[in-house]
Amino acid sequence: MMASRPILHLRYILPRINLKYSTAIQPSEVIEGKQETADLKHPDYFNVRNLFTVNDLFEARVHYGHKIGSLDERMSQYIYGNRLGHLIFDLDITAEYLRQALNITAHTAYRDGVILFFLRGAQNAHIVEKAALECGEFAHTRFWRGGIFTNANKQFGEATRLPDLCIFFNTLNNVLIQHTAIRDAAKMAIATIGVVDTNCNPNLITYPVPGNDDSPVAIQFYCKVFKSAILLGKEKRKEHHNRNKQ
Repeated sequence: MMASRPILHLRYILPRINLKYSTAIQPSEVIEGKQETADLKHPDYFNVRNLFTVNDLFEARVHYGHKIGSLDERMSQYIYGNRLGHLIFDLDITAEYLRQALNITAHTAYRDGVILFFLRGAQNAHIVEKAALECGEFAHTRFWRGGIFTNANKQFGEATRLPDLCIFFNTLNNVLIQHTAIRDAAKMAIATIGVVDTNCNPNLITYPVPGNDDSPVAIQFYCKVFKSAILLGKEKRKEHHNRNKQ
């Protein structure tokens, strides 16, 4: 775990925020004892649509999938076609799913939710850990010990605040086995965002984002846009908090 916040291993007892919003109309909530601005009812209040274009996805090689023979049939709806034996994602579909995921991320950060980045694989671990540090959130890039979510109080020996949102930059431990934390998050009703490649199962992911989960340039792109969405949410929270003080 890496973080710039004064929370170590998520051991502090903090009030959990019930996230009840979508990418459409946002309900009115009370933050710091004052009514939240009606502007949050806007479907894209944080302007996450401006964080990237479809061409940015192409330049980051997000459209590259695995070989045809490795396709998980549950990913067929996100596929545009194939070239030279490799599957190609429909980037228009990916863009819409990614914007939805970024909107949820910004709203979670706005409500001071705990966000946890996940990645399996040493090659790109430093990219994810650096992004989490820069936006004041957390990262886990090593072996996931079962029970951290589902049996947290026993694991840490005290009451534990679980994350409000988990972001998986890849969803497989290896080419065959799904990341155990996805199953654990689903059991604990923790919202998840996951980059799902052509050989992945998207069913347990709350907000799947179809795309390449292997290339370093793609991982750098995901880290950049999710970090930006988190910082947008935190900046708006600070702005509204200062306005309410006046």
